[in-house]
Amino acid sequence: MLTIAIANQKGGVGKTTTAINIATAMAATGWRTLLIDLDPQGNASTGMGVTAADRDMSSYDLLVDSVPLKEAIVGTSIPGLDIVPATVDLSGAEVELVSVEERTARLRSALANHTEHDICFVDCPPSLGLLTLNALCAADTLLVPLQCEFFALEGLSQLLQTVEKVRQLFNPSLDIIGVALTMYDRRNRLTDQVSDDVRDCLGQLVFETVIPRNVRLSEAPSHGLPALVYDHSCVGSRAYIALARELIGRFPDERQAA
Repeated sequence: MLTIAIANQKGGVGKTTTAINIATAMAATGWRTLLIDLDPQGNASTGMGVTAADRDMSSYDLLVDSVPLKEAIVGTSIPGLDIVPATVDLSGAEVELVSVEERTARLRSALANHTEHDICFVDCPPSLGLLTLNALCAADTLLVPLQCEFFALEGLSQLLQTVEKVRQLFNPSLDIIGVALTMYDRRNRLTDQVSDDVRDCLGQLVFETVIPRNVRLSEAPSHGLPALVYDHSCVGSRAYIALARELIGRFPDERQAA
């Protein structure tokens, strides 16, 4: 199973929207897809229509109580897409894991030898604490959503430093598969400037596809649906389909064939 962490320590950059819709797009193309909600806010779970009553087991149980992954997985209305939901209990996991042995490797252990899915996306919280560290230690690669705003590059620099430390200490094979520019507004001159700056700085690491500001993307979670299901023809949905296609193109050849 290929594991991709979706992370950015800055909040409000479209991280959960990206996780939900890229996972849906991958499932639609035939990949057996797992989405792990590692954010205590549980927005990815809500956005996939998983109610509180359906969250008997969650990513908290996976990390803190070492519950087997199969017991924490919940099906969704999207064929081929399953989720490990999050509950508010996860907010206490950072403290509870401090005294635990191998506390940064709990998620990696939970995912080890899992063969029922082809690909796994981990929606990380907007911080660089133990939850995100667990995701980075478990991941094969990292996808970074980056909002087209002034402070974007500053936050990205901090994330890149963290990735380098994780490589040195925990996960030498971790790399970054790409940076996705989100909340792109062609009417705003600053958006173009930030986009140009990011591409000048990171080059081919930045996906060609940009995710526009789009009302339908914002509306979809309130209906418990990915935008690709809520309105598959809106510009936001089309952008995520294009991003998924570009993402697959960056996989190693043997993964593309999966």
